[in-house]
Amino acid sequence: MVDVTVVGAGIYGLATGWACARRGARVRVIDRTGIAAGCSGGIVGMLSPHAPERWNTIKEFQFQSLIGAEAYWREIETVSGLPTGYGRVGRLQPINTGRALALARERAVNAAEFWRGKAVWEVIDAGAAGDWCPASASGQVIRETLSARVHPRRACHALAGAIRAKRGEVVIGNAEGLEGRVIWATGVAGLQELTSALGRQVGNGVKGQAALFGLDARGAPLASADGVLVVPHDDGTLAVGSTSERVYDSGDATDGLLEELIAQACRVFPLLAGAPVIERWAGVRPRAKSRAPMLGAHPLREGQFIANGGFKIGFGMAPGVGEVMADLVLDGKDEIPEGFRVAASL
Repeated sequence: MVDVTVVGAGIYGLATGWACARRGARVRVIDRTGIAAGCSGGIVGMLSPHAPERWNTIKEFQFQSLIGAEAYWREIETVSGLPTGYGRVGRLQPINTGRALALARERAVNAAEFWRGKAVWEVIDAGAAGDWCPASASGQVIRETLSARVHPRRACHALAGAIRAKRGEVVIGNAEGLEGRVIWATGVAGLQELTSALGRQVGNGVKGQAALFGLDARGAPLASADGVLVVPHDDGTLAVGSTSERVYDSGDATDGLLEELIAQACRVFPLLAGAPVIERWAGVRPRAKSRAPMLGAHPLREGQFIANGGFKIGFGMAPGVGEVMADLVLDGKDEIPEGFRVAASL
């Protein structure tokens, strides 16, 4: 007997499956190609907030997900016995112009109000940020303590392990004989299906590329500078990402754009220049028209549900997405933020 079937074993499918299993539902997750076989199997894993300004329900939702992430991922690790690579290590960003400095200081005031003392956004001297700090033309950097990192692949496998530990199943194969309440979390394929069936653009795939260096910077903060994201993982590797391409020849092969990114990363962070690149990754990320997650009743399948989208913010939003989907699917309680509703992308 299956209470909930989730089609798709990426981050939204697994997070939703876990939220349902945690509440006692018998869950089956089905994926055609495997756990984290799509873009959720990437290597970057930066969990960072939107800027603390023009506050709204979507930013509040993300904030609550990020604040609750440590307890969330620690529980996953405890139940599954598997690592997730989670760590709330904060982030550093250089400030290169006077205008950017004024904006950063304004956002520090906003963060004090909206983050309510649970995290800090502040402007500090670059020299006070330690050795792991990108160069800053102003001599000042943003230091914020809400950002965290997770290892995407390991986190997805840990979620699958936690679902299994709660008597659930994770099955590799075609979506056939679906039982119970059904949730479609099929990423780019799901957005393309909607676009084709409805005859208008609902979403598309955006290719991303990233590189993994053999550089041990465990415990160092995340950093972002000149279009480069740097994520020191807790396994002694360091991820650099990522490109963003709407038009591409192949979604599963790296190319010259990644080599340009690697070169740029070595210029911005000279410590990388002597480190080996141990993996190159490419994948296609789902981007709903609204850019936000697409959650709620499925527009093509009556009585079924969808959890898709979440372009670049999927892992950061995952704890909250799983909970509101479980509320809707199991209890009929709809607490999905207005900007996350399916209608926002139709």
